Amino acid sequence: MKIYQTIAFFLLFTFVIAIPPYALKYFGQADLITPGFWTMFFFVLFLTLLVIVFILFTQRKNSEMYGQAFIGATGFKLLACLIFVLVFIRENHPEKIVFVADFMYIYFLNMSFEVYLLLCNLRNQNLR
Repeated sequence: MKIYQTIAFFLLFTFVIAIPPYALKYFGQADLITPGFWTMFFFVLFLTLLVIVFILFTQRKNSEMYGQAFIGATGFKLLACLIFVLVFIRENHPEKIVFVADFMYIYFLNMSFEVYLLLCNLRNQNLR
């Protein structure tokens, strides 16, 4: 899969996962969305995009390093998200259950998209 196709697919994915939180806020269920949700949303999306682009560039340069790049980039993303969560909690003092639900929604959907996209890319590499 080409990088521009991957980014287009990523933008479509971003739009799709942004619909439920926006709908909750629009239909009066704003108490289910943490204040600062969109900051958290775009931070995780930015990290996911960085990870995907980094791994695709690594795959193009040296396909043997694909697995190591994936593990390293995912570890970096996890640590960056944990640091962000610590700072976010210290600054905003969100409601615990709502915050955890919102963060898990963002993080795990992005992680599953990342794994799916990169596995599809790996499958295409094995077919060559």
